[in-house]
Amino acid sequence: MPADPKPTTVALAVTDGMLHFELALAYEVFGAGVSEVVAPWYKVVLCGQGAVRVGRFRLEPDHGLDRLPLADTVIVPGWADVDVAPPADLVDAVRAAHEAGARVASLCTGAFVLAAAGLLDGRRATTHWAHTDVLAARHPRVEVDPDVLYVDNGSVLTSAGKAAAMDLCLHLVRLDHGSAIANTIARRLVVPPHRAGGQAQFVPAPVPTQDNHPLAALLPWALERLDRALTVEDLARRANMSSRNLTRHFRAATGTTPLQWLLTQRIRRAQELLETTTDSVDTVAAATGMGTATTLRRHFNRTLGVPPDTYRRTFHDCHPDDTHRRPLARRS
Repeated sequence: MPADPKPTTVALAVTDGMLHFELALAYEVFGAGVSEVVAPWYKVVLCGQGAVRVGRFRLEPDHGLDRLPLADTVIVPGWADVDVAPPADLVDAVRAAHEAGARVASLCTGAFVLAAAGLLDGRRATTHWAHTDVLAARHPRVEVDPDVLYVDNGSVLTSAGKAAAMDLCLHLVRLDHGSAIANTIARRLVVPPHRAGGQAQFVPAPVPTQDNHPLAALLPWALERLDRALTVEDLARRANMSSRNLTRHFRAATGTTPLQWLLTQRIRRAQELLETTTDSVDTVAAATGMGTATTLRRHFNRTLGVPPDTYRRTFHDCHPDDTHRRPLARRS
């Protein structure tokens, strides 16, 4: 880590008709005042061609769209009317930013801008489920996935709508600063700290907190026993229902199967232990119910794209006072 790392610049690209919710939540995440937790934080700039109308609000951008190529990360919020082609100047500026090396992320229907710029050609992408068919029809070279919260292609990321946009923003913070900082931001915003991008967009009934819900007591019970080799039968027995009935409740409440949910929680717990302890990979594997280091490495690499050792070198706190993780190098 450099002795005095510079803040990375996050540019919010705006134009008339953009959705104010996605724009506001991006600003809340990247503009959060957390200097007492991690410093330096992001520098947020608003970029647009003159005053723009966002919902019922009029915004005065800090810079023109020509500022986008100087940013480290460019966020493109969505807008209401997807039947109208995105402005050419915005499309050109986003393309130029990516060519200059910026990480470009779209929120909700902002994916239409990235697609128009050619950034999604040959790539998997998503947008709000109500508009995935339109995106696929208009841009046949894009592999549109209507069933996920967000897609991370490295330098190009796309999210579904509303709450999924928050998930993607927190995912970016997690990549740059680690899960502890991302969780701190999430707690301040009173939102879940992390939902995997592959989770289903549309979940008919999110997990309720009522005591009488079939999973209300089961999920906390399972989280306290991740070090054990839990099976679907174990969970069903605890919930006093058949395995088939349990699977049905899990899909309705979480959008996934019991075993996939368990694996996600084990990986998440492994990330926390790798970031905050010096335990060996074997010890982490045992603590997360993976059994062996080989099993942990296989699932970890398949899920996150890197082995546990590499993840630890990137995100582990070597010193108690060092809360930095992996800031992106700011270009001049």
